[in-house]
Amino acid sequence: MSIENNATSDFINDMGKAVVVGENFAAERNEVTIKFGKGLVGEPFISKKGKELVEVSIPNTRDDDHRPWESFVISPKMIHENKFGKGVWMKLPVDGSTRLSRPVKNGTDDKGKTIWSHEAREVSNVELKAILEAYKEKGKDSVLSDLSGKKAEPRFEPSDGFSAKGKAEPLR
Repeated sequence: MSIENNATSDFINDMGKAVVVGENFAAERNEVTIKFGKGLVGEPFISKKGKELVEVSIPNTRDDDHRPWESFVISPKMIHENKFGKGVWMKLPVDGSTRLSRPVKNGTDDKGKTIWSHEAREVSNVELKAILEAYKEKGKDSVLSDLSGKKAEPRFEPSDGFSAKGKAEPLR
């Protein structure tokens, strides 16, 4: 009987190891890694329930969109700096969702003070990754074309008595 128990316990131990390894491997596959700029992370604060949280802002993807930015709240323990220190990353479950909110102007009251409310929506974490990493899709060509137009215009035109470097020339 002890031989059967040993064989059974070895089988269970082997199965336990396989399950644990399988779960770790599955957990890595079922997460989405989101990379974004450190400047989008706000200052940590304590919620009403006593949890430490931080607000992450999401820039508008279109240049003509002048509404306030959307944001979401997350634990600062989930946000990690990358090895260069300029960006951050976080992992969220693929099948999860995140609530985004944005302040919306609802008009003014009798005293002329602006009345604000919040507009909220749920997005999947995969969609959140696409929204936060939208800056990667913007081409550098548009920036370079804007710069090329500015380089064509001279920044300094020499006037009477001055050279192009701004030094005075002797009068003749």
